[in-house]
Amino acid sequence: MELHGRRVIYTEYTDISRRNVVEALRKALPVHEKNKKEIDYLYKYYRGDQPILNRVKDVRPEINNKIVENRANEIVSFKVGYLVGEPIQYVSRGSGEDVTTALNQFNEYTYAENKALKDKELADWFTIGGTAYRIALPNVRYNGEDSPFRMYTLDPRQTFVVYSNDFAHRPVMGVSCVTVDNKPVYTVYTANKCFTVINSEVVGEVGHILGMVPIIEYPANLARLGAFEIVIPLLDAINTVASNRIDGVEQFVQALMMFKGVDIGDKDFQSLKDLGAVKVPPEGDIKYLIQELNQTQTQTLVDDMYQTVLTICGMPNRNGGTSTSDTGSAVIMRDGWSAAEARAKDTEVMFKRSEKEFLKLLLEITNTMTESDLTLPQIEIRFTRRNYENILEKAQVLTMMLENDSIADKLAFQYCNMFADPELAYRESMKEKEENIRRKAEELAAFGKTEAPDDV
Repeated sequence: MELHGRRVIYTEYTDISRRNVVEALRKALPVHEKNKKEIDYLYKYYRGDQPILNRVKDVRPEINNKIVENRANEIVSFKVGYLVGEPIQYVSRGSGEDVTTALNQFNEYTYAENKALKDKELADWFTIGGTAYRIALPNVRYNGEDSPFRMYTLDPRQTFVVYSNDFAHRPVMGVSCVTVDNKPVYTVYTANKCFTVINSEVVGEVGHILGMVPIIEYPANLARLGAFEIVIPLLDAINTVASNRIDGVEQFVQALMMFKGVDIGDKDFQSLKDLGAVKVPPEGDIKYLIQELNQTQTQTLVDDMYQTVLTICGMPNRNGGTSTSDTGSAVIMRDGWSAAEARAKDTEVMFKRSEKEFLKLLLEITNTMTESDLTLPQIEIRFTRRNYENILEKAQVLTMMLENDSIADKLAFQYCNMFADPELAYRESMKEKEENIRRKAEELAAFGKTEAPDDV
């Protein structure tokens, strides 16, 4: 199967209504089916269902090992763990106390929905198949205690978003499919409607007040390529070499004995054949047919292919370092970790673009169902995977900046890169500092002093 990324689905309709929803769906489904087939192939490949399992061996077919070195699973696990191993956080971009309080409450809502796990599910899908989808809807059972919204990660094999074919490429409808009684049932969401389509007929229509398509697409990159998709030929070659190596060992152990010019009966030959013997004419000779695979050269080939896979995918290699005095930064820059960080930052940019649309949806639901008035510009999406690396160096930088009278305390918290939410850390620290000053002043007053020293 040739794989070159997933296709974006476009439509000429700028507004989807009951009048044209079936036609728009009919035109979109062929493109979705191609994407679905490819994503399903990549998902099976990730799970270990790889072409080597269908291997056919013509010579000595009884020795036909099928070894799967599932490097695809390794690539996906590393990419996902490195990107979202630490929860993605919403932090305040404003300086108001009300904003911080409202955002803390909003983060409690996302925690109640177990968003960290759903981010991981989302990253799994777009790392495997090149794109992923999720949806958020109002919680009809909201009682003021849990979360006003519900969020779900959708299977990209059963979900797609259709965009307008103008320069804006606005999402005009999101589609989710389920099978009921062996019939596909399509739920089509637009900016203000939800249609149910069965057998090219609209069987249901309800309105909603979200003001946007609630299914959000998260592409991994512009080409919508999966993480291991571009190295599948190399991964297949590694499987082939691994299988041949085991075949070579087994064939060496089960070497054929050749009877040349030695007359043996058919009955005796059949018994010997089962034990690994062949008969050839005419001069007499008996020997083993042995051709051993050169394991050293084979290992060099495997190592080269594996290193190529790691380089193309932007993963750290397994060479390790010989220095025992490397700092944290040196380790990051060595052995491909800098490339891994660069790829993660590239994925972050794509993720944040979709996450902002999803955040708009969550805020619309939250502000409608609660007394919150948060807006998108007040919130920053932050990945926290490296907040605790080189913590000693960051603490030293913070201390030096706080001791410098020319640098505002708030800037010190912001640029030391020590805190996931520097605004909240600054506020809490200033409160603690003021409390310490007040407490020390009270202690001095208790000893009969009316003024605190200058250094208090």
